[in-house]
Amino acid sequence: MRVKRAYGLKRPKLRQSWNKYNLYNLSRAEPPNITTRTFFQQKWSAKSTARAYHGETVKEKHWQRMFRRRLRSVIPMDHNQLARSDGYEQAEGRGSGLEPHPDNKPRPFAKTPYMNMTFAPLERRLDTAIFRAMFASSTRQARQFVVHGDVKVNGKKMIYPGYLLNPGDMFQVELDRVMFATGASKDARERRAGRKARQKSQASAAKSQDALPSDTDPAPTTEDSSLTSTADEPSSDSNKETLQSLLSQAKNLLTTPSSASKLSGKRKQDLRAFQRLLKRTLSRSRNQSIFPQKNTILTDSLDAQLQELTQKLNLNPAPPADKKIDPRDLGPETLTPENSSLLRKALTEARENPIDVTKPYATPWRPRPYMSAFAFIPRYLEVHHRICSAVYLRHPVARPGLGEVPTPFGNDVNALSFNWYLRRR
Repeated sequence: MRVKRAYGLKRPKLRQSWNKYNLYNLSRAEPPNITTRTFFQQKWSAKSTARAYHGETVKEKHWQRMFRRRLRSVIPMDHNQLARSDGYEQAEGRGSGLEPHPDNKPRPFAKTPYMNMTFAPLERRLDTAIFRAMFASSTRQARQFVVHGDVKVNGKKMIYPGYLLNPGDMFQVELDRVMFATGASKDARERRAGRKARQKSQASAAKSQDALPSDTDPAPTTEDSSLTSTADEPSSDSNKETLQSLLSQAKNLLTTPSSASKLSGKRKQDLRAFQRLLKRTLSRSRNQSIFPQKNTILTDSLDAQLQELTQKLNLNPAPPADKKIDPRDLGPETLTPENSSLLRKALTEARENPIDVTKPYATPWRPRPYMSAFAFIPRYLEVHHRICSAVYLRHPVARPGLGEVPTPFGNDVNALSFNWYLRRR
């Protein structure tokens, strides 16, 4: 089956995505020509154009059940005017021709784009909210994150992309998933380094397996037993084997029908949590065995690193900041305060954003190209990017001069789409 192209250039359809072809289609989008079409044709073409952007993964029958005739809106009122009077002066001049001074007349509000709220119910979906919070590069990717179990709602894992958020709900996405979605992809050199690291880890694992004693080996002598008894700590390979055996035992308990039927629900939850803990421990130990030097930069302080670098480069330490020294008096081997601050800044960046070829994205992390055009957060979301979580504050509303549902289409297209779904079936 041939996959339908989502970002066509001949007949472009706008999508909820950060793709560069989608950005190009957005830049050359034009209002549809409706001069030679009937009203039915206008409504159908507007509906098909808008639905390609709003909820492309939602079936049409499902969206028809979600559609609401009522459009949420608010009218802001002048609090200063409400505090000054209670409305008696509006009835004071009835019939007498009394009008307020032109400076005291209330300014007219801008028009409220009610029709831009046609697809507001879709903004409650979990996959759409993840895309709006800039945790995914498209709604399709956000849907994948939810299905794979990388999203939590109110602290509990949620695997349904169509879950409708309520005001006050908090959703959170795994940090690595967000870094992968919003970060730049690896180039050929970085992918090659990752492959070499994986091959090296596999070779070291094979050597460690070969070094283990087999069952046919002779029993150790008394001298060998005395030497082995003097070992205080077990090796890392034996610890890894113990963890793997525990993981396999927990898996057998959960998958074997005879044993699983005897376990209670609470016991099964504890075993699954134990499995996750073992997997995290094994993955952490594997990364440390591949790159033992990558965690050293996180343990030492910045001052110690700075002093070590100056000693290795045979540089004289920088003079105190309060002491005034002519720059011409400093030798070529003296570290100036400006260079010292730059070096400290570089060390800080290396600490916070290290190079790690095991990650699926380019490191040090940098934003993906063509991202700035889509970098905005709607008003109905409160996002914390450091912990990759957001709160759905309220339902989007229309206010004078602003519709809170982000849409690339004008009021005419949304009005025709609203009229299409407004008809009685």
